[in-house]
Amino acid sequence: MDHASNSIIGQAMNRVDGPAKVTGTAQYAGDHQIASGIAEGYIVEAPAGPGRIKALDVTSAESAEGVIMVLTYRNAPAQTPYGEPEDAGRFTQSHAVLENDQVRHFGDPVALVVAQTLEQARYAASLVRIEIETSDKIYNPLDHRDDAIKPDSVDGLDAVDSHRGDFDAEFAASENRLEASYVTGAQHAAAMEPHVTVAQWDGERLTVHMAIQIVSSAVSAFANTLGISEKNVRIISPYTGGGFGSKLGVHNEAILAALAAKVCARPVRVVQTRRNLFANAPHRSRHLQELKLGAGQHGKLKAIRHYSLAGMARDYPFAEAPASPTRASYAANAIHTIHRVVKADIPKVDSMRAPGEAIGTLTFETAVDELAEMCQIDPVAFRMMNEPATDPSSGDAFADRRLTECITTAADRFGWTGRVAPASRREGRNLIGRGMAVAIRPNVLNEARAEVTLSTAGELTARLDMTDIGTGSYTILTQIAADTLSIPANLVSVELGDSAFPETAGSGGSFGAASSGSALLDACRNLKILLGEHLAQAGLSANGFKIEGDRILAGSSDIALADILDSDGLHAEGAVDPDDYGHGTAQYSYGAQFCEVAVDADTGEIRVRRLLGVFDAGRILNEKTARSQLMGGMIFGIGGALLEESLMDERYGSFMNRDFAENHIAVNRDVPDLEVHMLDGFSKDANPLGSKGIGELGICGAGPAIANAIYEATGFRARKFPIHLEDVLDHLPAL
Repeated sequence: MDHASNSIIGQAMNRVDGPAKVTGTAQYAGDHQIASGIAEGYIVEAPAGPGRIKALDVTSAESAEGVIMVLTYRNAPAQTPYGEPEDAGRFTQSHAVLENDQVRHFGDPVALVVAQTLEQARYAASLVRIEIETSDKIYNPLDHRDDAIKPDSVDGLDAVDSHRGDFDAEFAASENRLEASYVTGAQHAAAMEPHVTVAQWDGERLTVHMAIQIVSSAVSAFANTLGISEKNVRIISPYTGGGFGSKLGVHNEAILAALAAKVCARPVRVVQTRRNLFANAPHRSRHLQELKLGAGQHGKLKAIRHYSLAGMARDYPFAEAPASPTRASYAANAIHTIHRVVKADIPKVDSMRAPGEAIGTLTFETAVDELAEMCQIDPVAFRMMNEPATDPSSGDAFADRRLTECITTAADRFGWTGRVAPASRREGRNLIGRGMAVAIRPNVLNEARAEVTLSTAGELTARLDMTDIGTGSYTILTQIAADTLSIPANLVSVELGDSAFPETAGSGGSFGAASSGSALLDACRNLKILLGEHLAQAGLSANGFKIEGDRILAGSSDIALADILDSDGLHAEGAVDPDDYGHGTAQYSYGAQFCEVAVDADTGEIRVRRLLGVFDAGRILNEKTARSQLMGGMIFGIGGALLEESLMDERYGSFMNRDFAENHIAVNRDVPDLEVHMLDGFSKDANPLGSKGIGELGICGAGPAIANAIYEATGFRARKFPIHLEDVLDHLPAL
């Protein structure tokens, strides 16, 4: 260990923002109030698409009680065309809405009704009459494989495709070969807090209170879309009620609020309803994943090929990378990965929690389990014997790799005794199965900056534009500052989510804590250096000192901070540069998950009875919040394996199950007591804190462990996800 055992970092400290949240005083975007009042906007969605608006009648809506205005393409302010500049990237490109009479997809906004109250706006919206002349369209990418193209990039990987070794020769020489095609369904992140924005103009200056994960790119998006200077945009988001990737960037309600506020000359709030987000917020596209695996007679992998096909929303350059874990998990003579997309007339496709790895491990680890059985080797032993010495794709040395330790520890804690014949374990009418899978995610460090101020009262204020989406950012950053300066946590105040603060990479991709935390660590260290210089100037020893309240102890001297600092206190800044870490090593977080399921032999009902995970994420910054993150990820994995799927009516391109009644997520009855274990560690090459990404790691491996357990219970090998009871009915043995 490279850190002190008595450090406050790592302790299970309660959330410092907890009291504000449970008492209702935490100010989310929708809670923002303005003394003069806020007008309410309600989105009118296109009833068909793509196409053009053939008829649009807003007369009745405009004359309804309380209506201030109806915003359409006819009266919306000019905007930069959607998707421009082409090289801006998806987060900072123009997100124009109502820019012309064209409709991009079903549910695309065709109007925004602005009224004194939400009820008035909602009623008036029902009076809008719209007719769409539809055009040729593509909804399901899997039906248009001939239209597939290679995307310019895929999320989280340096290269879209990878080709190492002669796959065809190695596959042909493999004694055991598996070829399988999998389909994973579309999914929507449905956070408790909907997408919401309050926009207000003061002359040319725009202030936006919104639910967002990355503040800095949102500033650029508003500036690009509205054609204004970034200096005239301020984003404020101190609390974000869940994001899961869907709030990484700005979406339709945000731009609509800004446009309406400009035209109305008053603040406007637009909140997406739960049904809105299935068309006006991003989603994970359905995927086709084709896997070919070859192994020698004794189980050594020789050939791996992973092909992925998905939908990409037109003019929105995002493609997921399901083959990411495939490139890094096992040693093989040849590894080929291919990502292709079909441009489709669907709502935005964007990151959803554990983008790439969540659905990539779901299929790949299921296929690996099947190949292990073909080789007649225990799944645990099969994975252990194919451990790589270096990164399989790049050939780089691993910064650290403790996957084997995760597997063996998890197997021991779970009580794994090896694979048994399918349907051989029974309890009454329940068929019992056990399965396992491994988890792997790239570890990322991004640029970030922070500033701190120490007052003469000994209170520290830290400021970053980092966001807290329920993951514990406020708490972890408090711990880092308190530990670095050796002051009580209750004297640390962390302020987040304001574009006026130093820029970070925000929350997402499991890089938030490490990136923002490392910048804050540097700022606090710089503050200590400055404080030492002030002591030296006062003629006191700067070799060792301690802050105690409003005083500072330096050697035998005891002096008030006010005597060496001016009334504004002491200010310092800090930053982290990713180029200073890694040094050519392959960086990953790891895990292993073991599962037990019960399948009703009459009905096919599937219940997860046990789910245990052991994870390596380097230094744990807060044991309690880390455990919660991993547990939440495991529950996410249960949903992806068994429940969550957004179903599209392919006649119209509309998602049908647009509410929690039919878009099923895991609830208490679906989730057993989860066992979460974290290895002690310190990843010195990752960042100065020694931590690694954890937020999405818990999802990876949970789904395939469940699928592999279902196989042992029933003999059914999944080829589509989520797995439903009707999928296993024909495979249930007679009792």
